[in-house]
Amino acid sequence: MKAAVIRDSVDGYVDIKDVTLRPITHGEALVKMEYCGLCHTDLHVAAGDFGKQPGRIIGHEGVGKVIQVADDVDNLKIGDRVSIAWFFKGCGHCEYCLTGRETLCRNVQNSGFTVDGAMAEECIVDANYAVKVPEGLDPVEATSLTCAGVTMYKALKVGETKPGQWVEVVGCGGLGNLAVQYAHNVFGAHVVAVDGNPDKLAAAKKDGAEVLINRHDGDVAEQIQKKVGGVNNAQITAVTPDAFTQSVNALRPDGKLVAVALPQGDMQLNIAKTVLDGISVQGSLVGTRQDLAETFQFGAEGLVHPIVKTRRLDEVNNIIDEMKANSIVGRMVVDFTK
Repeated sequence: MKAAVIRDSVDGYVDIKDVTLRPITHGEALVKMEYCGLCHTDLHVAAGDFGKQPGRIIGHEGVGKVIQVADDVDNLKIGDRVSIAWFFKGCGHCEYCLTGRETLCRNVQNSGFTVDGAMAEECIVDANYAVKVPEGLDPVEATSLTCAGVTMYKALKVGETKPGQWVEVVGCGGLGNLAVQYAHNVFGAHVVAVDGNPDKLAAAKKDGAEVLINRHDGDVAEQIQKKVGGVNNAQITAVTPDAFTQSVNALRPDGKLVAVALPQGDMQLNIAKTVLDGISVQGSLVGTRQDLAETFQFGAEGLVHPIVKTRRLDEVNNIIDEMKANSIVGRMVVDFTK
């Protein structure tokens, strides 16, 4: 089968190779891939930012149909459409797995990083962790919900988003456009969208953002404080440390900064503002299986629609260059059905 494999040089790109998967074993299923989106995390993995993984098949925004199940699998059947997410599986018995925080498991496995991922014609999944894609949800759109969608749905939960509150979404790309939709359409919040790309801001407005701020037009935090009196929570999806530091000052008292993106480096945190305004800063890491099931359901109900465009597998390195150039609105999705 054809697959996108991290180069031996781990230079940030992949090679399209013929690969043979091992046979499935107990508790597993084999999935014939239909679609797989390319996420910024894939770029980190291909560049070795989290540890070098030469030869690994990338991809964790996958959707496909089950074509084989192990003898002991009874929760999946041939023909089921399932997802392959970044959270491949946890240990199942640690304090995090047992208390609804399974993505924090210290023995977690991640698709496209510690195990082979979904950017291939076929993929092996752990049957207990492959969340089904509901009827009525476009499988191309489901790819983005498998990662970007569930990541932002969970992050808005972490920010304790409530109806009528103001949410700042910093970075309106693959993550941000879904953050706007979930915040506005699911949580009933008002949204301030921040980006430096006019096309992305226009898309955010279409998705429901009421206030648009181009980061090149002066102090973003000052503008937010003047226009809406600060935000209740800030969702940081931009891959730059400055976005984190700046957004602290956009919060109103008792505000929450939710760190989602993974830039290299540190953020600055003003101690006086943090103490005197009761500011909270919390990281949010993808979502659990239950979060993903809920994320999919809102998509099936038509409350969110990812911005997606299909491409060919042999275009993956071109997509990587486009992502690095910040020229993509939404998500590029590799089509394995043609």
